[in-house]
Amino acid sequence: MKKVLVFCAIYLFSNILHAQNPDWLTYYEKSGYLETPRYDKTIEYCLQLANASPLVRYSSFGKSPQGRDLPLLIIDKNKNFTPESVRNSGNAVLLVEACIHAGESEGKDAGLMLIRDIIIHNKYPELLDHVTILFIPIFNVDGHERFSPYNRINQNGPKEMGWRTTAQNLNLNRDFIKADAPEMQQWLKLFNSWLPDFFIDVHTTDGADYQYTITYGMNTYGNMNKQHTDWQNKYLIEIEDMLKKDNVLIFPYVSFRQWHDPRSGLIHGIGSPRYSTGYSTVQNRLGLLIETHMLKDYKTRVDATYNMIRHSITIMNRDHNYLIEINHNADKEVASKEFRKQEFAVSYNTSSDSSIVKFKGVDYEIIKSDLTSDNWFVYSKEPKEFDIVSFEKQEPVEFVKMPEAYIIPVEWTEIINRLSLHGIKYKILEKTTEFQVEMIKFTNVSFGRSSFEGRQMVQDVNMQTSFVKKEFPAGSVIIDMNQRTALVIAHLLEPNAPDSYLKWGFFNPIFERKEYVETYVMEKMAREMIAKNPELKVEYDKVVADNPEIYNNQYAKLFWFFARTPYWDQQLNLYPIGKIYDINQIKDL
Repeated sequence: MKKVLVFCAIYLFSNILHAQNPDWLTYYEKSGYLETPRYDKTIEYCLQLANASPLVRYSSFGKSPQGRDLPLLIIDKNKNFTPESVRNSGNAVLLVEACIHAGESEGKDAGLMLIRDIIIHNKYPELLDHVTILFIPIFNVDGHERFSPYNRINQNGPKEMGWRTTAQNLNLNRDFIKADAPEMQQWLKLFNSWLPDFFIDVHTTDGADYQYTITYGMNTYGNMNKQHTDWQNKYLIEIEDMLKKDNVLIFPYVSFRQWHDPRSGLIHGIGSPRYSTGYSTVQNRLGLLIETHMLKDYKTRVDATYNMIRHSITIMNRDHNYLIEINHNADKEVASKEFRKQEFAVSYNTSSDSSIVKFKGVDYEIIKSDLTSDNWFVYSKEPKEFDIVSFEKQEPVEFVKMPEAYIIPVEWTEIINRLSLHGIKYKILEKTTEFQVEMIKFTNVSFGRSSFEGRQMVQDVNMQTSFVKKEFPAGSVIIDMNQRTALVIAHLLEPNAPDSYLKWGFFNPIFERKEYVETYVMEKMAREMIAKNPELKVEYDKVVADNPEIYNNQYAKLFWFFARTPYWDQQLNLYPIGKIYDINQIKDL
């Protein structure tokens, strides 16, 4: 007991000395709240925190394409720094991520100050009672070092900041589920090893002018289970009251029906899993998007972020057991056979139902520009409250019926290699085996007109399904849906999910015809086909008449006949992934 008291006294005395040490001011504070530190200075401060306290561990969760460490601070009162030891301790896990868009740096500066205030200044020691904090000060480390005062034209400070995208020009906040960026692949390993109970992603918004310092995004519109939705709604009421005491106004993420114009009304939606909170949702975890208002000065934005994270940890401490419980319940629910019996919505649209809300904007006028002849929104400095229409009710538009398992042929290695990044478990087929599967064939495929995030996306398809017996070679993988990642699997592999691998272009080769026929060969064969089946000519004439934009040349017309010969590629437009509905087929594998 005496040794414990001596240790506590030394620790408290050490903290007093640290608190008096001006070296504990962050780079941001030393600059008069006008600047944010570069990568090296940020890492230096992280190491300073870790070296000063046994409750902080600095590590890297990977390397960027330009060779920089991806930094991570782990803060735990009991010096537990592994997922297993934290889970055994009963703590809830909070992951806070900053600088995914590296020019939006409030989260970095707010997080470093908050950790300093907890650990060094001993201001809020109770925040660590039941919560372990994972803090990523800079996610997009290479984009961060593309430092310039000219990277965020709409943003009021800091003096210089990083760039939006990675060195490979990928937007990490469009990459969560497709995982093209090396940084994201390593982030996914971190996320799925820790499975945080709450995730906060800090951004700075663009858009209109208004009074709110923070707008936020949470999936409270019905695409999460009831326990998650109810907790989030309660959390938002509490956090709004807490922040009012800090003179911080918050509001749901602002998206006007007509850009910049409050009077046009607000429209809300559910983010797909390409985005951070959309991804945490399909992982059965709670996610908060913080969007500070770019026109507020930098100190105001950092202070508001600091307080929102601090109050969130306070609520997490109180509800830590319940958060762990409802996350566990959600994992069990989506893995259950009962869940697979019902159709599952993978995408939503905002309905026409609306309500009137109070919106704290600023007064503005719309001037007809003599430069562009279009509307120019000119904001004043005068606060103005608007009664505006808000469209927030969500309607499911795409449903899928989940199978008992998916099977991916061995040759689709890029798809298979990404499964484990998402925490998905699968079995490898040891020998060639025949299965009764549902297969999908596509028609009327349309593509994006330009590259998006390095890929040409599939915009739309029509699908025809059939049940067949099909052999899958050894090395193919079977993904049993009786696992907690069932929603992730469905969003990856169901073609009509908005961020499926099909939509992102991973399967684009299946839409490419590789064998051709010469017109002089097909002219002769087409006549032979019509002679055997005169109705074919009637069908051909109708198709050509009804679709002149398609059948507008000799090749197109003769290819219509070619597609009805045994020479036609039967795998063209065939989705290679099979769906298994009979559990008995995979029980003994």
